[in-house]
Amino acid sequence: MPMGRKLSGVFAAAVTPLTPDSQPDLNALPDFLGFLAERGCHGALVLGTTGEGQSFSPNERKAIIRAALGVRETWPDFKVLAGTGCASLTETEELTRAAFDLGADGTVTLPPFYFKTVQPEGITGSFRQILRRSVPSDGCFFFYHIPRVSGVPIPHETIARLRDEFPDAVAGLKDSSADPQAAREFSQAFPDFTIFNGSDSLFSLALEAGASGCITALANIASPILREVWDRVSSTAQERMTAAKNVLDHHPIPPAIKHLLHAWHGLPAWTVRLPLLSLSAEERVRLSNEMRVALRD
Repeated sequence: MPMGRKLSGVFAAAVTPLTPDSQPDLNALPDFLGFLAERGCHGALVLGTTGEGQSFSPNERKAIIRAALGVRETWPDFKVLAGTGCASLTETEELTRAAFDLGADGTVTLPPFYFKTVQPEGITGSFRQILRRSVPSDGCFFFYHIPRVSGVPIPHETIARLRDEFPDAVAGLKDSSADPQAAREFSQAFPDFTIFNGSDSLFSLALEAGASGCITALANIASPILREVWDRVSSTAQERMTAAKNVLDHHPIPPAIKHLLHAWHGLPAWTVRLPLLSLSAEERVRLSNEMRVALRD
């Protein structure tokens, strides 16, 4: 069975710990992922959108992936996925190859995203080149579909063609479209795919449609509630997550999640890297109050 078929459950779209001068805090990362494991996460995606992946150089991203894998010293079953998409196809190839060489359990990879009107064949060709040059035959490659941010949707035709060409390496998809219809259509079109839902408000719907789990920002702070959805042990957990996602949608996500980790769990007050800004004092108070009401915390 390809590795991707074995990946499932609640994954955090992990924030990236930063020092006060906005450098990656590599020493903090394994402990932070251990914190997520203790709270019920099966794994984490590092260097995704919530992890500010596009704000780091390829060398910084390699160092972050290497540090993240240190979580296995205390949590050997914790899965680590790496975000490897860059605007440059060459850098994406380099980073994807490095992630597998370092031992990541898989990569979650954006299409080249600077040009917004490329033809489907250009998207297919880009992913084909990455798969040929950078993904080992037993690798675990996930497409990262987040068109509202990347501006480049991944066509079903691209996925179907490359799954046929690379059946062992192409494992699945992270669907962050936040579109209920898209979630249903991906599951219907690719019933044997490992599909991770990227929107906390759609987790139950995605599971009903056949998703394998979630990779979300709120899993950083609310993984026990997401586990209630995953384990089907609560009738109200999805309502709480939907309310929380509605709150989060009104704030910049990386600094919002970092503030809540500090305010609620005593983690360091990690900053964010420009162009993002930390929340103001007023924003921090409003976010904490609104999120507590949403999660009934």
